[in-house]
Amino acid sequence: MQKAAMASLIPQLNFTPASISIPPPSIKKSQKTITKISQNPTTLQESLSSFTKRLDFSIPTTKPLDDAYALVLDHGATQKSLSIGKQIHAHISKRNNVYDLVFLCTKLVFMYAKCGSLLDAEDLFDEMLERSVFTYNAMFGAYVTTGDPSKAIELYAYMRLSGVPADAHTCSCVLKACSGVGDIYCGREIHGYAVKLGLVSNDIVVNSLVSVYARCDDLNAAELLFNRSASGDVVLWNLMISAYAANGMGKEALRVFREMQNAAVIPTTYTFVAALQACNELLSGVQIHAFVLKSGLSFDRYVANALVVMYSKCSRINEAARIFIDIGDRDNVFWNSMLAAYVQNGLYDKSLDLFREIIRAGQQPDQVSIISVLSACGRSGNLLNGMEIHAFALKNEMELDLQVGNTIVDMYAKCSKTCFMDSAFRRIPLKDYISWTTVIAGYVQNYCHTKALQSFRDALVEGIDIDKMMIESLLLACRTLKCISIVKEIHGYITRRELSDIILQNTVVDVYGECGEVDYARNFFKLIEIKNVVSWTTMVACYVHNGLADEALELSYHMVKAGIELDSIAILSILSAAANLSALRKGKEIHAFVVRRCLHLGDSIASSLVDMYASCGAVEKSYKVFNSIKNKDLVLWTSMINAYGMHGQGVKAIELFRKMESENLLPDHVTFLALLFACSHSSLVDEGKTIFNAMQFQYDMEPWPEHYACLVDLLGRANCLEEAFELVKSMKTEPTSVVWCALLGACKTHRNMEIGEIAARNLLEIDPENPGNYVLISNMYAAAERWEDVEQLRMRMKVKKLKKDPGCSWIEVKNKVHTFITRDRSHPESDEIYEKLSQIIEKLKSDGGYTAETSYVLHNVDEREKVKMLHGHSERLALAYGLLTTPHRTPIRVTKNLRVCGDCHTFTKLLSKFYEREIVVRDANRFHHFRDGVCSCGDFW
Repeated sequence: MQKAAMASLIPQLNFTPASISIPPPSIKKSQKTITKISQNPTTLQESLSSFTKRLDFSIPTTKPLDDAYALVLDHGATQKSLSIGKQIHAHISKRNNVYDLVFLCTKLVFMYAKCGSLLDAEDLFDEMLERSVFTYNAMFGAYVTTGDPSKAIELYAYMRLSGVPADAHTCSCVLKACSGVGDIYCGREIHGYAVKLGLVSNDIVVNSLVSVYARCDDLNAAELLFNRSASGDVVLWNLMISAYAANGMGKEALRVFREMQNAAVIPTTYTFVAALQACNELLSGVQIHAFVLKSGLSFDRYVANALVVMYSKCSRINEAARIFIDIGDRDNVFWNSMLAAYVQNGLYDKSLDLFREIIRAGQQPDQVSIISVLSACGRSGNLLNGMEIHAFALKNEMELDLQVGNTIVDMYAKCSKTCFMDSAFRRIPLKDYISWTTVIAGYVQNYCHTKALQSFRDALVEGIDIDKMMIESLLLACRTLKCISIVKEIHGYITRRELSDIILQNTVVDVYGECGEVDYARNFFKLIEIKNVVSWTTMVACYVHNGLADEALELSYHMVKAGIELDSIAILSILSAAANLSALRKGKEIHAFVVRRCLHLGDSIASSLVDMYASCGAVEKSYKVFNSIKNKDLVLWTSMINAYGMHGQGVKAIELFRKMESENLLPDHVTFLALLFACSHSSLVDEGKTIFNAMQFQYDMEPWPEHYACLVDLLGRANCLEEAFELVKSMKTEPTSVVWCALLGACKTHRNMEIGEIAARNLLEIDPENPGNYVLISNMYAAAERWEDVEQLRMRMKVKKLKKDPGCSWIEVKNKVHTFITRDRSHPESDEIYEKLSQIIEKLKSDGGYTAETSYVLHNVDEREKVKMLHGHSERLALAYGLLTTPHRTPIRVTKNLRVCGDCHTFTKLLSKFYEREIVVRDANRFHHFRDGVCSCGDFW
């Protein structure tokens, strides 16, 4: 019956001693051989030899061959010799001298599983009429080892229904399957079953339970089992250390490692590997390294590999390299760890040298090696070497590997070769979401924002799962393109798919802010449940970017009140808001905060402080900050030069530039822009020309349109209009609106209608949607009393629905910013302000001989109305409020969004003299420091 059952399992095969690759023993040696049959063979060759002798010298009908079959199958499984295993299977099917068929079938299932022939194992298992727990265990092992753990769990359920009792090995195998698929529910069921069977004291079962709980992120259960176990089994300690390390709980992992040392449990290679993975600080890593040396495992390849990774993570690349050099027996994993160490620490050239060394050593680089070295080429922008590695991947048939293909796409993106990137992307046969995310990010990085949007649409058509990184790249594309409609679509998409996390939410706020949709940004910000410092900072930056500095400062108060710890980016945003409002007191508070918290005055914070103090009219404090920094970078030097320029101190700006040159620091375009701006507001015509020429011929820099605009402004202010016009015509590129604006402003000042009309015509052709351009042209016509032309321009503005920005001034009093617009009566103390203003006007008329200069009112109205309009200018309201609310002889600081008119300039000079106040006014052009009836601008602005 057994023979018939076996015969049905596989086709009949001719199996004789001669068919096995081991020749039968000779007759002369038969006696010696018989005496050795009883000894257990230790290799496949010996077991086959023993088996063939049994075939020659045993009687099949009376002496079963179970033990001989089993030995051959065991050794065949060990050496993964599938062909020998199948021959034994056929031989078992043909002969009837088998005592325990279930036992041998179980051995066959085990052999097939070990040899990777899962289908043969399944077929044999399905045909078995009787199965033991060992048969099931063999099948469980087959599924787990061949990477199909879900089938092991299904088979376990069938086994339980069949009533076959489990043993410790069953629990261990199925728990491994649960770990593989993260099935904690099945793991808990087996835990309960193991308790019922009394197996929870079994080391193998406990270890497997700890492993499954750790893999399923239930560390509390894992730790409870670990603490309850009285076993000193090193495997259990290793599992617990590894579990903590894998879940980012390095301190807990190292605590268990120290407890293990105290318990006198001897660590293994795996112990040290797991403990080193948990090290996030150099000191812990060095201590474990010392323990490794004492344990004599320093030359173990796996421990050495873990040491290399640890030192790399701690940025100690030299120590990592020394360990690498000391190990002679290097496998691909070890080479790759050292490659990755160089890449992670920014030593890209060394990573390329090591890659060449791998090839010289006769080692074949694998996909991981290629990925590391391609990353090095991408990060360093090394296109030539990147193309060489790409060619190497092609030659070795690795380009079609998905991860390698994605890295090639990323490398070309970082090297700004979008055509090569696109080609590499198209060659990937089966693209995943990472492929699409990489190519979309590549387009965004290289300013191909329209292509990024098109690629996203293609990804949707292909049915690709959209991840958060892809959406973030897409939002950055919309940020640049100002595609608010697409931003709203993406907003809706992430809301419907519930893809939002804090990073994505912050990005949405940022993009709305960049697109000028402050209300959307504010509303979305309010919906963020748990705001971090980035959320608050992004919203502050949104307000600053959209000219709502007052709201930005107000939000910063709430930010501090909410207990948010300000970081350097938050500080920069708040300083920018304080600078925009000229809110000196708020700026000082932030500076004090930086000092109190002992925050490092890095280059960016120092530069922002210099700019903030300069924007608040305190240029001497700007210089104090500048002077306190020992190692000044170019941005800091440029900020200080710009600070002097804003305050009309052009000579000091040039002197500082010469000092910068003496320290062998090369200027950039922005530095020269700050210098030309300083010359323009200090009437340094010759010096400005010299600097402009030096930029081109000494430093070999092509001027930007902004540089031409500064020089045109400088020449125009000096009434060198013909020279300024010739400069515009000599530009290598088409003049921009900024250049024509500068020329037009000079023409208006000096009443040159001929050049002015040319500038006006070009300005409206280039930038017809800017209301400021129409206002400037209208003012030029009004100054020449060409009222019909003025009316025509105003009608054009009305048709285009363009509105002039109203004059607006603000003043900071008692840590609050008060805003005024022209002829404003919205302030709570409006009556007192206008009464004070009337008193000031009368005093200046009687004591200073002030008379309103109505020529600065560019409206076709009568003289009385012009005087009223002048007296209602916003800066005068701010000055009156300053005199009302600040102590006598303290400085008054006012900021205005437009240029101060000539009459207000005269009015403020007289006010500073007769009220004994220092007055600092920041208008759209520059700073004016009024003291004792004199302005720092020398009436040149």
